[in-house]
Amino acid sequence: DLPILTPTVGPPVLDVRGLYQRSGFFTHDPGFTTTSSCESGITYIDGGEGVLLHRGYNIMELAEHASYLEVCYLLLNGELPTGPQLERFEHSVTQHTMLNEKMKKFFDGFPDSAHPMGIMVGVLGALSCFYSIDPVGDMEQEHALAAVRLIAKMPTIAAMAYKRSLGKPYIYPMNKLSFSENFLRMMFATPCEDYEVDPVLAKAIDTIFILHADHEQNASTSTVRIAGSSDANPYACMACGITSLWGPMHGGANEAVIRMLETIGSKDRIPEFLDRAKDKSDPFKLMGFGHRVYKNFDPRAVQMKKMCHEVIATLGQRIDPILHKFLELALALEEAALTDEYFVKRKLFPNVDFFSGITLTAIGIPVEMFTVIFAMARTVGWVAQWKESMHDTPRRISRPRQLYMGDAERAWVPIDARPDEPDAGRTSRRNSTSTFDEDALGCQSPKVGPGAKISTGSTLKLGAY
Repeated sequence: DLPILTPTVGPPVLDVRGLYQRSGFFTHDPGFTTTSSCESGITYIDGGEGVLLHRGYNIMELAEHASYLEVCYLLLNGELPTGPQLERFEHSVTQHTMLNEKMKKFFDGFPDSAHPMGIMVGVLGALSCFYSIDPVGDMEQEHALAAVRLIAKMPTIAAMAYKRSLGKPYIYPMNKLSFSENFLRMMFATPCEDYEVDPVLAKAIDTIFILHADHEQNASTSTVRIAGSSDANPYACMACGITSLWGPMHGGANEAVIRMLETIGSKDRIPEFLDRAKDKSDPFKLMGFGHRVYKNFDPRAVQMKKMCHEVIATLGQRIDPILHKFLELALALEEAALTDEYFVKRKLFPNVDFFSGITLTAIGIPVEMFTVIFAMARTVGWVAQWKESMHDTPRRISRPRQLYMGDAERAWVPIDARPDEPDAGRTSRRNSTSTFDEDALGCQSPKVGPGAKISTGSTLKLGAY
């Protein structure tokens, strides 16, 4: 018999921590789809009902009534702030938006072709060199300060990464502006003229931040918790989260939506691409539909669709005609998919990524920055989850088990006795992996050492920069 743990809401959990000692068995759950990896009181998702709660508050209400920094305070502290508490928190964030001037050299060192997410990973990891956790200090204060610094500096880092890609001057934060206003100004202002932030666009960015603030134990959040379990520096832990988020299966989905709409091109081609999406042998995928957790609808998509229309209406004639075409195409695609039995039966509904990509494009955010926006928003979730994990009792370093399918112990084989080709009859899973290929690496002259001859123009890339 295994102990049963009862959560506040949600299904009960079997406690398998003593299973191996009692039975000699491990559990096998690739992707951790049915495994509770931690105890948390921050975010709850009911995928079947389309519910997302932050500290018990529904995401629909938070997106409708709260500011992003209010949600940040809630996630970090467990309760909504009072007026004075919010004012102090906003002031603390505002006072930490600047970066050390030496950080500029980090940005200047990246190549012109560097992806903004790569820059974010490098720069955020480098912050650990500027801000350390005092091991003998007040840990609560140290963690609170790290949280504020991370939330405050992420927009500045993101905007600098964008400006770096354009070769334009960096814009410093301005304390009189709100969190979202400041970000838009740092993104689009120049030293040559004043920049007025449109309040509707600022509200849209704030809403996007709220809708992406936290999402339970997803891939990037779990990565942050695992890194934090070794007591790594919090800035390095957040860099790990960004690295995980960067993948197209996680944070890059809204960028993929725009690429998909570009590929489809026009409304008359929608039936063709829906048929391709149904064909398992076709590599085309319908991006922005369905969700690993939500089984009926994504509650964030409801707010995102509403905000998308508000942004389009506000911009009016200022908007790129191509974007109007994208919106019409997106609406037609949504309608076609939601009335197609194949997608309805499989509950492939539009998720938050479907309309957030169009909204960001309308605001003027390039697709390469979409995942950066996601990372900015999710930082508070990562920090809150990291802080919570610091109080786990007992604290343990993460150490998953595995189902080993490799070779059993074998005898050593001298190099001159090894076969040129592996035994075709062997079934070890390791043989399904790719092998070292000299030609693919550009090693055109396999002979090395005394007497080796490398012809003029040959390429030996192993040591190349």
